[in-house]
Amino acid sequence: MTALTLPLATERLILRAHRESDVQRMREIHATEDVTRFLLDDPWTAQFAAEKVAERIPRTDLAGETGALALVIEHGGTAIGLVLIWLTDRERGVAEIGWVLDPQFSGQGFGVEAAGTVLNLAFDRYPLHRVVARMDGRNLASARLAAAIGMRQEAHLRQDWWSKGEWTDTVIFGVLASDLRERPGRPSLHRRAG
Repeated sequence: MTALTLPLATERLILRAHRESDVQRMREIHATEDVTRFLLDDPWTAQFAAEKVAERIPRTDLAGETGALALVIEHGGTAIGLVLIWLTDRERGVAEIGWVLDPQFSGQGFGVEAAGTVLNLAFDRYPLHRVVARMDGRNLASARLAAAIGMRQEAHLRQDWWSKGEWTDTVIFGVLASDLRERPGRPSLHRRAG
């Protein structure tokens, strides 16, 4: 299999690899309680942002050494979020997907467009059997996004995770390769960006 060619383009978005120049923008996106409330991390400091971006720069192909794909979502030349997918069981083709979107750009379908495209790309390109998304049970926007890209809610675990000083619920969505093959109108790449 040839290496994945990045960036990718959808109708309105560019999905590209992380680069060092993303540190400030990723910090801005992750610096508010609105964004990090349902994430495992606290609001990002400049140092933490630099570490996270450096960690994500080599994550450019599920088939690569990292077994992960971490893409910045750009709209109109501005980084508005990220979508990540990583193998949790390479041998059996199981992966997990996650996303973060700047709240200023929510409600416009950007998250669905980006995450749906990455999910479809992952199933079309790699021998995946299953992809899951795990989220804080209070994160209704993330749950709606997961459902919109064809994932099904499979579990709601009550107070299973101690996070930021309180017990929280975890909601788990999942999708099988066979589920997406049966779904018409899947988001797709319109062209490769150059």
